[in-house]
Amino acid sequence: MKYSLISLLALAGAVSAWLPADRNLFGEQPNSVARSISIGNGRSVKRFTSGYNKIRGVNLGSLFIIEPWMCGDEWNAMGCGGTKSEFDCMMKLGQDGGNAVFKKHWDTWITEQDMDKIKEYGLNTIRVPVGYWLVEDVVDKASEHFPQGGMEYMDRLAEWAASRGIYVILDLHGAPAAQEPNQPFTGQYAPSSGFFQDYNYDRAVKFLTTMTERIHKNTAYRTTGMLEVLNEPERNHPDLITTFYAKAHDQIRAVEQSLNVPADKQLTIQFMDKGWGAGNPRDVLQGKDGVAFDNHRYLKWAPIEHSKTSYLATSCADTFGQDDNKPIVIGEWSLAVDTAVEWAAEWDPTKDDNKAFYKQWWAAQVQAYEKDLGWTFWSWKTQLGGDWRWSYSGAVDAGVIPKDPNEAAGLAKC
Repeated sequence: MKYSLISLLALAGAVSAWLPADRNLFGEQPNSVARSISIGNGRSVKRFTSGYNKIRGVNLGSLFIIEPWMCGDEWNAMGCGGTKSEFDCMMKLGQDGGNAVFKKHWDTWITEQDMDKIKEYGLNTIRVPVGYWLVEDVVDKASEHFPQGGMEYMDRLAEWAASRGIYVILDLHGAPAAQEPNQPFTGQYAPSSGFFQDYNYDRAVKFLTTMTERIHKNTAYRTTGMLEVLNEPERNHPDLITTFYAKAHDQIRAVEQSLNVPADKQLTIQFMDKGWGAGNPRDVLQGKDGVAFDNHRYLKWAPIEHSKTSYLATSCADTFGQDDNKPIVIGEWSLAVDTAVEWAAEWDPTKDDNKAFYKQWWAAQVQAYEKDLGWTFWSWKTQLGGDWRWSYSGAVDAGVIPKDPNEAAGLAKC
């Protein structure tokens, strides 16, 4: 069933939802430049600049959807070597054997010590990529093969985040039948994208509504405030916007209304922005508040000159969120460079002479992405040896990223 724009507008009403600043979740950050405003009789109050309450975070990549390219040692140790995706590994190991190795992975890939380090490194947000199979009722068990039991670990992670005041963005990263072909981030190395049909749209909506209810009913999710309806969809599917995006928005709000969730406690619903190339969500979201957008800024694949000067200049001048696709979080970015040059002497991350460039480029990207809501780096940890360009923790440990993200302003030199 397709939802009309009129029905969407009628249902949504005056939804405000919530972002970290609305609950002062991150507190007074060190970069919160305050100015005193007189309120009479010698009294004053603080007001903060736009540097206050920026999202500064990391993706917990390969926790609930493993991407073999970034954690080959873990993949092989699990017995998944030689397979391309979680679906394929489960086919190889069988349901019981696969469940056992994936539970061990969920129990060890991200720990409480990781969460403590995320806080120590000045970060305040985690973006958690998950697959639709987290909600097991959505899975066609006769034809789809995924690990079971992940929800318990998702609940645990949400509580770990909440107890540390860390904001959580929950991201539907892997959709039913895959929203991109030949991509292990969908959980299945599918030869074609089968997501773009009503049956699978409905299954994705069921995932989103189930998680919406869980977030509001389970106190572990008290700092989970943003739900991304779909990660990186394939281009050129117009009904993604008119049917799936509209229905997802409509049904998430319907669940919240049925639970009597007040407007200021409703989830921020997030969509990939028009710049991704799969359509403009504002076509069905005009007049809506309580929404946000996502864009992924990988200069590694950008049509630019692949030189250090070009990377810095591009990031310093970067703009995004056109056509009212704001507020926006840059949900994925890294320090990876073009494959053709990434191991040349002037780019080699293992050479100390190159660290100054990567530090400046990190800062230039941070400065750009904090023009709006902020950013989440891809990813927290990897198993790529000395190549920390995809690993925030690895880059901090290598002395490339400072423990205090506030240093970006002085390092970017834009």
